Amino acid sequence: MKNNKLLISLLSLPLLATPFVAIADDDNVPPIKSLIVLEECGACHLAFQPAFLPKASWQKMMGELENHFGEDASLDADSITEIEDYLVANASRQKFRGDKAPQRITELRWFKKEHNDSEVRFMENKYKVKSLVDCAACHQGAEMGIYDDD
Repeated sequence: MKNNKLLISLLSLPLLATPFVAIADDDNVPPIKSLIVLEECGACHLAFQPAFLPKASWQKMMGELENHFGEDASLDADSITEIEDYLVANASRQKFRGDKAPQRITELRWFKKEHNDSEVRFMENKYKVKSLVDCAACHQGAEMGIYDDD
């Protein structure tokens, strides 16, 4: 599975080399341009764009990889540093006090508004979504940071 992800990452290099053109709405974020983030985070789930969470969230998450949402996602120190540096540099500018930094994108107010109960039922029926973190089920451009509605 990792080899397939690596191949996909390598085939995506031309896309990553092109500058991201910001779309003037709130449904899109800059795509990930770090191959190590795409490879390591994307090995188990969609590699979420760092702009979704603030710096404090990424720092906390990277400091607790041995218990990453119930899984051991431990990495070597150099990889942790490189990934965390990228995530923090590209994080949301939202500020949270101490422990209040969210660990899940699904905990954010805007996410809950966009994905209310009726919307979730619609997604479950139309797209067979099993989890709200399966962004690519509904948003075909999710890997490139495009979250427009169909």
